[in-house]
Amino acid sequence: MNTHVENIPAHSILYMRRTGPYGAENYQLMQTMKDWITKHDLWEEGSSIYGIAQDNPTTQPEKCRYDVCFVTETLILDEVVHQGTLPAGEHLVFEILHTAEEVKRFWGSIGDALAHEDRLPDGSRPVLERYQFSLVEKGYCEFCVPIL
Repeated sequence: MNTHVENIPAHSILYMRRTGPYGAENYQLMQTMKDWITKHDLWEEGSSIYGIAQDNPTTQPEKCRYDVCFVTETLILDEVVHQGTLPAGEHLVFEILHTAEEVKRFWGSIGDALAHEDRLPDGSRPVLERYQFSLVEKGYCEFCVPIL
């Protein structure tokens, strides 16, 4: 698992939101967004998708919000997507194989990695799942943990 610190700039995004318990339905929302991006011919070299669990898992499950965001400056008026901005900030970025086993390992190693980097998590911002075109094509994804 590779890690590095990155200051992620604010980005214009198009996003889809699901409200309800975190789980398999979030995967379906990601697939819906990928299909929408493909339909609009937007997925290309340099593209990025973010998955963002907006609420702490201790939030009442029916109130949990999950967003799938596509970074783009292109303005598209479509009732299926909303427009917004991905907030800027410093993150400890973990590059991992996009497998269930590696994702589980990531979640179990956050504390050790933060300690190794001598960083504290910023609990006021959510962890970002990042899927960059160049990494997705190789079977990888990234988790961006906000840091102070």
